Amino acid sequence: MNQDQFKGKTGPGVALASAIILTWLLHLVWLLQAPLNIWLILWGIPVQSILFVGLFITGHDAMHGSLAPGYYRINKTFGSVAVFLYAAFSYKKLLPKHGLHHRYPGRDRDPDYHNGVNTSFWSWYVNFMKQYLTFGQLMIMALLFNLLLHVAGFAVWNIILFWVVPALLSTVQLFLFGTYLPHKEPPGGYDNEHHAQSNAFPVWLSFLTCFHFGYHLEHHLKPQVPWWQLPRFRHHRLAE
Repeated sequence: MNQDQFKGKTGPGVALASAIILTWLLHLVWLLQAPLNIWLILWGIPVQSILFVGLFITGHDAMHGSLAPGYYRINKTFGSVAVFLYAAFSYKKLLPKHGLHHRYPGRDRDPDYHNGVNTSFWSWYVNFMKQYLTFGQLMIMALLFNLLLHVAGFAVWNIILFWVVPALLSTVQLFLFGTYLPHKEPPGGYDNEHHAQSNAFPVWLSFLTCFHFGYHLEHHLKPQVPWWQLPRFRHHRLAE
């Protein structure tokens, strides 16, 4: 298999990243100013949660240089914007941590892995979040909340339902489909050096759950493959 065919391309990568960021922003603004009703809530929370996941995956692909291969500044710019909009993350601080995850997947030095004690879903999730959340981050998010409420004038329940809740749900979604299920030790132990496994979801469900990040073994085998190429890479790998 010629794996070069699955490398990202700058044109589609930048276009998709721009579309995700703009869609997240425009959809959020629409939700924040819309009159509340049950149908808006049933639509807005899950869709905005998926768009939050898309923001993080955009930042993730930028870390691997697959958003715009060969263009460091473009990757850094889009990645920095995406992870800041996601939850005021610092791209500069996330980058080395993600490098450790790929260097020591499912091992003691992996910041995404459990500590050997907190192995259940929720305890691992809490331990995972403690690795990345900072006091400064929380202060920025609190400032943004107050700016949306007191300066922009959006209703408090709109902010909670369509900004706070989807952001929190997306962390659970990313952890479940992008860390817990892929890196949880299977019965009999790991069978590959990446300590990773992929789900068998159809492409549409793989996209909705985690922008194909659940095809996680494929991601570890070829980190330069962007999210939108992972289904094709997986199909060709399994067909060999």
